[in-house]
Amino acid sequence: MKFIKPVIAIACSWALTANAGMDEAVALIEKHSQLPTFEAPGDAFDAKACMADKKMFVIPLTNANPFNAAISRGFVEAAGIVGFELRDWETQMDPAGWIQGINTAVAEKFDLIDMQGGLPPEFLVPQITEARTAGIKVTATHNYDASTQKVPEFLDNGANTDYVTVGQIIAAWAIVQTGGKVNALVLGPDEITPTAPLRDAIIGYLEEHCPDCKSKYINVPVNDWATKTQPAVQNALLADPSINYVLPVYDSLSQFIVPAIQIAGSKAKIVSYNGTPFVLDMMREGDIVEMNVGESLGWVGMAGTDANMRLLCGLDAVTRLNTPAYIFTDDNVETAGNPATFNDGYGDVHIDGFKKLWGIE
Repeated sequence: MKFIKPVIAIACSWALTANAGMDEAVALIEKHSQLPTFEAPGDAFDAKACMADKKMFVIPLTNANPFNAAISRGFVEAAGIVGFELRDWETQMDPAGWIQGINTAVAEKFDLIDMQGGLPPEFLVPQITEARTAGIKVTATHNYDASTQKVPEFLDNGANTDYVTVGQIIAAWAIVQTGGKVNALVLGPDEITPTAPLRDAIIGYLEEHCPDCKSKYINVPVNDWATKTQPAVQNALLADPSINYVLPVYDSLSQFIVPAIQIAGSKAKIVSYNGTPFVLDMMREGDIVEMNVGESLGWVGMAGTDANMRLLCGLDAVTRLNTPAYIFTDDNVETAGNPATFNDGYGDVHIDGFKKLWGIE
C-alpha cells in the first residue's frame, strides 16, 4: 500500500501535464487561425531618398522552386514601389550558379547581395568574403530561425523567420486532432538550413506537451524527394499502421507522400508548412492534406527588402521578418484562390503598411 500515493501523484501529474499541453495547443492554433495583421518591423524612413543611388542583387536557392520564385517577386514588387534597381538572379539550386551570381554582383558594383529562401551561405564563404571586401553588404532572407540559429559572422545581417513557432503549430494541430495520441512520421531534408529548427520544434513540442505522443524522423535530401520519399513513407506506414500523422517540414513533399498513404491503406493525415499552391489545391480537392501553415511570400519579399534597405541606409537592424504564420484548412482554403496562389488568403495589409513605413503614398 505504501506505493499507492506516489503512483496516484504521478498519474495526476501526467494528467495535469496533458491538460496543460492541450490547452496551450488549442490557444496556439486559435491565434494563428486569425487573419494576419501588420506590425511595423521598425521606424518609418524615407526609403526613396535613401535608395536613390543604391541597387540590390537577390540570389534565391533556386528559381525552379515556386516558393523561392514567389519571394523574389515580392522583392521585385518592393523595389518597384520604392524605385531602385534590383536584379533577381536565375539559379537552379546549383552552387556554380550561386557563385556566378555573387561574381556578377561584384563586377557590376551592386550595393547588397541577398541570399533568399534556404540558400546555404556556408557553401560560399570565400565568395561572400570577396564581395564584402569590395564593399558589398551580404545578407540572407528567410533562411535562419529567428530564435535558435545565429546568423554567421561572415554575413552582414539576416532577416529571419520564426520557424520554431511554425513547427509548434504543426505539432499542436496533431495533438488537438488526436486528443493527445499522436504517432507522427516527420520528414525533411537535413541539408536545408531551416529544416533543423522546424524538425526540432515539431518533435520537441510533442515531447514537451504530449506525454502519450510518439514521433519518428526520416531525412530525405531534396534531390532524392522524387525517388525516395514515397518508398520511405510507405515502408514506415506498413511497418507501423498506427501512424496517424505524416508531418513533412516542407509541404512540397506531399505530392510523394499522398500516394504512399493511399497504397499503404493508411488513414494518416498530412500537416505541413509553406502554403504551396498545389498543396492547398490538394487540400481543397481531397482529404489527406488536413492543414497547412502558410505565409504570404509577397509579404516575405517586401519584408526582406525592408530589412535590406535599413541596412544600406544605416538604420537599426531588423533581424526578424514580420510575416505572420497563418493556418489553412478546409474551412478557409477557398480564400487562397482556385487554383491557389502564394499570396491570396492572407489579405493585403502589408502593402499599405510598408508603403506608409517607407514614406510612399
